[in-house]
This record gives sequence, C-alpha cells and structure tokens, in this order.
Amino acid sequence: MILELKGIYKDYQQGKLTVPVLKDVNFSMEEGEYVAIMGPSGSGKSTLMNIIGCLDQATKGNFFLDGQDISACSENEMSDIRLKKIGFVFQSFHLLPRQTALSNVEMPLNYAKVPKKERKERALHALERVGLADRVDFRPNQLSGGQMQRVAIARAIVNRPKLLLADEPTGALDSKSGAQVMELFQSLNDEGVSVLMITHDAEIAEHAKRVVTIRDGILQEKR
Repeated sequence: MILELKGIYKDYQQGKLTVPVLKDVNFSMEEGEYVAIMGPSGSGKSTLMNIIGCLDQATKGNFFLDGQDISACSENEMSDIRLKKIGFVFQSFHLLPRQTALSNVEMPLNYAKVPKKERKERALHALERVGLADRVDFRPNQLSGGQMQRVAIARAIVNRPKLLLADEPTGALDSKSGAQVMELFQSLNDEGVSVLMITHDAEIAEHAKRVVTIRDGILQEKR
C-alpha cells in the first residue's frame, strides 16, 4: 500500500466560522496503481492533494504514505518526505525561467545533495525518458507548452519518487500536447510508477485505471 487515508477531515477557520472542506475521506492506493481523483472546482480536490502531497495536514484522521504515519510528522519531516517520496506535476509547470531544462530537472537533486556528476547523469536520463534529450540546453521560453510540461515531469521523476502527483497536468495545454502528456503518464505507470492525478476533466480522468470522484468534500469510488 503506497497511500492510505483514514477518516480525514479538513476544516478552515474564517473568523469565528469553521468551514468544513473534507469530510470523512477514506482512500487507499496500491503501489503501481494509476488513479484519478475527479471533481468540480470547489469540491475539495486541491485541499486533498495538498494533504496527500504533504503540503498541509488534516484537521483530523490518519494518513499513511509508504507505511509512514504522516499525521505525526513535523514540518521538517514533511519537507523531507516531499523531497524523497513525491514527484509533483502542476498545471502551470513551475519552471525557473532563466535555467535550462537540464538545470530545472537537476533542482530536486541539488536539495537532496546528490553529487554533481550523478545529478547531471540522472537529469539527462529523466529528460531522455520524456523525449527531450535534444532540448537539454533550452530555456522554458524556447519550449512549447507541452515540452515545458514534459520538463516538469522529468523533474518530478528524477528523484525516483514513490508517488507521482499530478494536479490538472493538461490544464494549460492544447489537446495534442495534452494527449502526449497522458501517453507519457501511461508509459511511466507501465514502468511501475504510482500515478495519482487530480482533474476536473472526465476525458482526462478516463486515462487512469481507476477513477474516484469528490464532491462537497466527500469522496466516492466511481463504479
């Protein structure tokens, strides 16, 4: 089991008002699975992703990632887990504009204090895996949207994470680039990478092997 959420609640305080966002969420995912969590805007899917991505903690409930109880972790421990166990792919790429594709992909390895030679080798390999071996010295403004997202995916997998977490990964792309990115997720999953994708788009969700829906903070398995 790569991921297990038990009785997860998340509330936010607005002045004296408590706003419930997630309500008794129970969800698990096996290693090597490809799952989509689908829901409309305001359904709680981003809040859920932040908890799974160790960017935020639940108000109540237990969350285990790769067997570790995240509910009991400090900020520093969560930061360490994000670095070593989770690869993030966001809608807006989050690439450093002045750095080359290679430097962008090397970034997590810098934080992980990987030696320089190994860093470069692993970053080159990751770019090769996403079909960008000929674009290593290009900066983001020299790349198309689809290529930028592939650089972001290379950066997400370079640390060999246990879980690839993708938030609306095709949201900023045209349909052709979006299709290429979905093919890439499929091939990474075929190689054994666990993929969890958050989306509002039913067509994109259908690429996953299993679809779970969230509405008003309540998670339901789609049959």
